[in-house]
Amino acid sequence: MYQSIFEDAIADLKSTGQYRTFTHINRLADQHPQALMFGPGADGGSSAASDDASATTSSSDAHEITVWCSNDYLGMSTHPDVIGAMVATAQRYGAGAGGSRNIGGTSDLHRDLEQLLADWHGKEAGLSFPSGYSANDATLQCLVRLIPDLVIFSDELNHASIISGIRASRAEKRIFRHNDAGHLEELLSEYPAERPKIVVFESVYSMDGDVAPIAEIVEISERFGALTYIDEVHAVGMYGPGGSGVAAEVGMHDRIDIIQGTLAKGVGVSGGYITGRRALVDAVRSFAPGFIFTTAQAPGVVAAAMASIAHLRNSDAERHAQREAVARMRLELERVGIAVNPDTTTHILPIHVGDSALCRQAADRLLTVHGHYLQPINAPSVPRGTERFRINPTPNHSVEQMERLAGALREVFDHFGLPHGAAPVLRAA
Repeated sequence: MYQSIFEDAIADLKSTGQYRTFTHINRLADQHPQALMFGPGADGGSSAASDDASATTSSSDAHEITVWCSNDYLGMSTHPDVIGAMVATAQRYGAGAGGSRNIGGTSDLHRDLEQLLADWHGKEAGLSFPSGYSANDATLQCLVRLIPDLVIFSDELNHASIISGIRASRAEKRIFRHNDAGHLEELLSEYPAERPKIVVFESVYSMDGDVAPIAEIVEISERFGALTYIDEVHAVGMYGPGGSGVAAEVGMHDRIDIIQGTLAKGVGVSGGYITGRRALVDAVRSFAPGFIFTTAQAPGVVAAAMASIAHLRNSDAERHAQREAVARMRLELERVGIAVNPDTTTHILPIHVGDSALCRQAADRLLTVHGHYLQPINAPSVPRGTERFRINPTPNHSVEQMERLAGALREVFDHFGLPHGAAPVLRAA
């Protein structure tokens, strides 16, 4: 009975084009954004569209590809200072933390990282987590436990980690239309002034590449006595003074109560965090099960993250190079007639496909015929009919690579008869 439940669930995913497969790659630290791909794609066969999630690989299967969908936006995972800090720290302290933060897993490195994060965002305190997902999930659940009768107001396109934390908290929630400050104001006005409230939103939305009206949201939230919680995971490292995010770029970071971020994208390592007032952060540290009962980040990871942040706070070179790469990639796509979602004003370049099966087939052809890796973004990550690719140009991508990708995309779109002359507004929900 149990086996058939699992088999039927997987069969349903495959029938709707929602089944996820892994593309096995080894990123090359000295050749970023190049990687070695393993699997059937090496001989021109299926890879991204393979239904065999357990296919075996060997070194003879490997061939070189160019990666365009990595969240290592600035290439900091391969920076020599970052790698050096990780290696030296692992050699000194070992590969793992040895326990949870409460039981033997807290080192001076964790303390220093959290102070560095607080300083980066202009806050009193910080708290690091193993991932950005766990930071959102654990913090939001904890706030609901600590604040009686709290109502959560959430942007309709917030990340799955935010949605998970809100659902698990069982708090009353109201969803406001994406980036619609007026709708948020309408919803807030329905509640008495003394009712505790929190407004949760992101700065950069990863599926569409658009940016929240941060100042409007913060000003409205303050007027109705609501706490503000911003997810800056796709912004830290890339925007604002010293890479401290969009909230700082627009001068609103000091008016936001909780700034959440990640160490896995612009910073190039792994982990997540929150920053805010000392009492609030200490309360999450003391009461959030998702923090208390999980193993601490490895010391080498912590040291690498600190090295990356220290570099990004004092260097604009990577951010400038990334902006130049994004602008050039836009030009190359325009040259071949491939349209980018007009909503995006950031480093994320969404390309509309509109069909899950074709999106997967197009990704497979792009990879196996042309050697370019773009992951198909299908439901449930986005609604059906809005399936897409997302191109993330980095400072490490060359002009020649951009020209080749643009040409390959045009060939693939023509091969499958996909429209490329105009892009609709892409909405993730």
